[in-house]
Amino acid sequence: MHAMNYRITLPADYDMGIIHRRVAAKGHLLDAFPGLGLKAYLVRERGTDGSPVNQYAPFYLWNTARGMNSFLWGPGFQALAADFGRPAVEYWTGLAFERGPAVDAVPRAASRRVRPVDPAADPGAVIAEAVTALADRAAAPGVHSAALAVDPRHWELVHFTLWQDAAPDEPGADRYRVLHLSRPELDSLPAGRQW
Repeated sequence: MHAMNYRITLPADYDMGIIHRRVAAKGHLLDAFPGLGLKAYLVRERGTDGSPVNQYAPFYLWNTARGMNSFLWGPGFQALAADFGRPAVEYWTGLAFERGPAVDAVPRAASRRVRPVDPAADPGAVIAEAVTALADRAAAPGVHSAALAVDPRHWELVHFTLWQDAAPDEPGADRYRVLHLSRPELDSLPAGRQW
């Protein structure tokens, strides 16, 4: 599993209806994309759920690097770059994925938290603890699914959770609304630890 996210921060007075209409018109285009576990079309809107910014921030879980590469070098991402400029793409290697009790529901919210791995800590122990915590989190009511991934270049973990309804207000986590969920290979994402 590979996790990918890019965040396009928009002006404070940007009409977020433009993003809503874009997703309504184009979101379905990835509903059958090969190699894609899921793509959550995420937005944060200034003044909503404590967000200080307007932001469009799709989050992806890929089953294959080939699928991810086909998307990044293909017409869909190029159209996004033509409209908004080419965003920096964050990428993490998957560590664990869990389905929650609401996996069959349509998620309406998401949370994303990135935290550094302490340089003095044993990364194996930190990751093992985070994988255990992910399983506990995924079992909570209202969780659609949850993923954990690592960037070993910067030694940071990303915790990503889809929620059936509202995402809880948690320290250090950004909360998003889900405008659409493409899930062509969600059932093929392996559950549990990825190594």
